[in-house]
Amino acid sequence: MLLDCELMPWSVKAQELLSEQYAAVGAAARAGLTETVSALQASANAGVDVGALHERFRGRVDDAQRFVEAYRHYCWPVRTIDDVKLAPFHLLASASAVHVDKDHVWHMQMLSELCAADPLLHPTAYTVVDTTDADSQQAGCAWWAERTEHGGKGMVVKPFDYVARGRRGLAQPALKTRGREYLRIIYGPDYTEPANLDWLRERGLGTKRSLALREFALGIEALERFVRDEPHDGCTSACSACSRWRASPWTRGCKDDLAYKRRRIEWPSTSARRLSCLLSYESGQNALVAWR
Repeated sequence: MLLDCELMPWSVKAQELLSEQYAAVGAAARAGLTETVSALQASANAGVDVGALHERFRGRVDDAQRFVEAYRHYCWPVRTIDDVKLAPFHLLASASAVHVDKDHVWHMQMLSELCAADPLLHPTAYTVVDTTDADSQQAGCAWWAERTEHGGKGMVVKPFDYVARGRRGLAQPALKTRGREYLRIIYGPDYTEPANLDWLRERGLGTKRSLALREFALGIEALERFVRDEPHDGCTSACSACSRWRASPWTRGCKDDLAYKRRRIEWPSTSARRLSCLLSYESGQNALVAWR
């Protein structure tokens, strides 16, 4: 049985990243900005007009504190294997079958049964939202907001069917929708400043979306080769292609890979009525399924 899952806590696999990057940034930011705010306060007490600058740096101190709190949500002491959890969100393959023909609700239900039988596994909760119904959409937004406000990473949007097509072709296999505070870890403590948000909104995501589709195709190809008991080199070649695409700007735009072309042809078509999405909540592992 092959599962797609997340190892928790995050700190188990990222000790070096935490100590050398996140913790260092948080400590330096809080120390430096606190000193700056104190100096500005002294200037204000002396009659110097630093009101706007003082307010700005006080806001940056608050941002630095939120940054530290954001990454601490994903750290807890690990003394034995009992302190580690695996949160599965896909039953990729078992015995002689790759389960891309099953919808994501089936995956979540099967994984819930597995989690109930093994304390090492942490269940991924999910709910269904109709994207054509305003009330259902509102409930989904509230579901996301409630969890991210309590320290959750966010959610991952996926098609209801494992492989889905719409009017523009193949639907994206997944889309991460992070919470406001978690994004401080990704973009920096002060990413919420208007100028920084404007820059983030202007980013082009076409290449990233194209890469995600190609990696998805090659991932399924690798799974199918594996369950057919093909030689190890044949299984890993598709995985290696994903790594090469990510590593080299020359190969990111290449669509000549035979396995990729083959997978594009063989993917089943899905009617527009069945186009749907699954929002899976990370770090707490909740998921939301939406369809139309």
